[in-house]
Amino acid sequence: MTHPGEAHHDALSERLNWLRAGVLGANDGIVSTAGLVVGVAGASADRTAIFAAGVAGLVAGALSMAGGEYVSVSTQRDTERAALALEARELRDMPEDEERELAHIYEDKGLSPELAARVARELTEGDPLRAHAEAELRIDPDSLTSPWQAAWASLLSFAVGALIPLVAIVLPPTGWRVWACGLAVLVGLVLTGVISARLGSSPAWRAVRRNVVVGTLTMVVTYLVGLLFGVAVN
Repeated sequence: MTHPGEAHHDALSERLNWLRAGVLGANDGIVSTAGLVVGVAGASADRTAIFAAGVAGLVAGALSMAGGEYVSVSTQRDTERAALALEARELRDMPEDEERELAHIYEDKGLSPELAARVARELTEGDPLRAHAEAELRIDPDSLTSPWQAAWASLLSFAVGALIPLVAIVLPPTGWRVWACGLAVLVGLVLTGVISARLGSSPAWRAVRRNVVVGTLTMVVTYLVGLLFGVAVN
């Protein structure tokens, strides 16, 4: 029996996969691009230079994030497949030992030895690989992590996040650029924090505080570096 709003294994696993990649991509897009354009703005007032740096950072960052997610999640998927293949061989070669192992798992969860043995036997008679994969490996054979899903979520979210500081620093007059960018970035980080918390059913204030602190620190440090570099060059 399910309850409205309650996340269960299949839906939660799929949600966490793209949520993790999407939130990480959006936050990285906002923070890294903001740091880049604010740093350039600290060294130069040239709007074209700031815009070119921001676009280059957006493209490079989005592709890098997507590639990194694809490689890392593909490695995780390969590991899951290898573990399932090993479990399938063990079930074929030593079914009695595997059934006893499954029973011990349920005993450790609090069932009596008799009930645990019965549960293990009935699950083994139904779908032994699924029973062992879920109880022993914490893997759903029909819902392995998707590298393409993570890659696309990361690429698109990074690009969308990066547009926030890029547009905010290019459009305003020179004297307002950094302040406008800073304000836009804080709003963006608050939004990503709230959205990620809502999708993950976790407290919003914690995610918002974490995003804002990291983003603010990044912009301040990179702006000071750019300012020092601009002074040194001049």
